[in-house]
Amino acid sequence: MKTKNTEKILITGNEACGEGAIRAGCKFYAGYPITPQNELTSYMSKRMDEVGGIFIQAESELAAISMVFGAAVTGARAITTSSSPGISLKQEGISYLAGCELPAVIVNIMRAGPGLGNISPAQSDYFQATRGGGHGDYRTIVLAPGSCQEMFDFTYASFNLADKYRNPVMILGDGILGQMMEPIQVAGYRPQAAGSKKPWALTGCKGRKPNVIRSLLLKEGALEEFNRKLEKKYSLINKNELRFEKYKTEDAKIVIVAYGTSSRIARACVNRLRNDKIKAGLFRPISLWPFPYKALKALDKGKTRFLTVEMSAGQMLEDVRLAVQCDKRVRFYGRTGGGVPREEDIIKEACLPAGRL
Repeated sequence: MKTKNTEKILITGNEACGEGAIRAGCKFYAGYPITPQNELTSYMSKRMDEVGGIFIQAESELAAISMVFGAAVTGARAITTSSSPGISLKQEGISYLAGCELPAVIVNIMRAGPGLGNISPAQSDYFQATRGGGHGDYRTIVLAPGSCQEMFDFTYASFNLADKYRNPVMILGDGILGQMMEPIQVAGYRPQAAGSKKPWALTGCKGRKPNVIRSLLLKEGALEEFNRKLEKKYSLINKNELRFEKYKTEDAKIVIVAYGTSSRIARACVNRLRNDKIKAGLFRPISLWPFPYKALKALDKGKTRFLTVEMSAGQMLEDVRLAVQCDKRVRFYGRTGGGVPREEDIIKEACLPAGRL
């Protein structure tokens, strides 16, 4: 809920994410330090105390996600944050959250990999985020902010999505978005009530039948039936929660597809190409899962060329190809290992003829 207050503050993306959680009524944070998201943990250590919430610096990433599971079981709005290898360690817990239909928010401020890699920004956790990451047939709603304002807005919104669908939601940022500073509007957001009535929560069963939350279903056919229930929920999410942005795509003959930090760079490239009379546009997926396949396909006029730009070896590229359904008109440009795409290189790739790499 917003008011008309337009006061702005200068804040980092990491801090904006934390403030979005606070304004959404988050009352529990558990995390473990890792660069480049340490500012977020530090911010939450201060703000949770100020709002009467609980902050725990856990002994490990495994412990942090387990603590979030415990808080979510009680109906509390809970969040954990980390960066790439730390998120890898949380995957079993995220699967358990999905398997128990528990709402929780997970923030990944991506760094370069594989392994420990380095602390530079990257987008190479796309597969991990959008394909589940953990074991079993489950899905995680994934939102990809492209600014400090969206780090705040999307985190705020993610708690509502998590509660609405009783499902974990992931914010997929990167080291640049986490540590850059921008003015954002936060004062117009009213803090939401934490822990609104959730009849399924474990809050003590005096005067009612006890609730049971578990993901171990041993009776023959029970787990398959439950997975069918999950699939129905995921279909509903896929129908209702598609988010994307189109920029100068109405007459575009070359469409650059990018998200997060890469989309900021791509937007500048579109403007430069337009100045050179080249009809370029930008399609920015905001919900990485569910991915907006139909909206992207709708931009294809039959001869439209697409250029996917990522700070990875080409992970979102697979979804772009699935959407366009014509590999010959989809090109890719990416940087790995912490490399950041340059405008000159993107423009050069955009002007090349079509043809699959």
